[in-house]
Amino acid sequence: MENETNRLISDLLKQKRAAQERLLVLYGKMVFRLVARIVPQREDAEEVYQDVFVKAFRSIGTYDERQASLATWLGRIAYHEALNFVRRKAPTLVYLDEHPKDLETCDEDADVQHDEHAIQRMEQALKHLQPHEQSLLTMFYFDHLSLKEIAYITDSIPTTVGSQLSRIRKKLYRIMQKL
Repeated sequence: MENETNRLISDLLKQKRAAQERLLVLYGKMVFRLVARIVPQREDAEEVYQDVFVKAFRSIGTYDERQASLATWLGRIAYHEALNFVRRKAPTLVYLDEHPKDLETCDEDADVQHDEHAIQRMEQALKHLQPHEQSLLTMFYFDHLSLKEIAYITDSIPTTVGSQLSRIRKKLYRIMQKL
């Protein structure tokens, strides 16, 4: 696998079209999933997805296998491109105050009996998180990335990512209690 990756990088440095296509096949779905979690509109996510690979093709010479795997390096580019896009678009984010008057709390017994309802609340609560918070949760829980990999992607350190995940989980719990 390492020789295959080295060959792929070598061919990318030579700007071989077949290598570019191979990179898309190998990592395209992963990159699109990461981008789509941050950029909610499909058309916008597709635009960012293309920008990620253009940037990757142009900057492949900066890739250092000692710092991260090729997938993690691409994830870092995707993460930053998606966040930059969201910042440029200046989306309207909805935040819940500590004591919302218009949201009803659900009966805890009903939550235990209705797992489907709890899942729906979780999905609703996730929408109330900032894109950065959503992406940290999904990288950790859905993509199963380590704190070290997430830290590399987000230009952070593993202990900070761990602290952020802890705060985000607490915030998510508070939001779910209010929904």
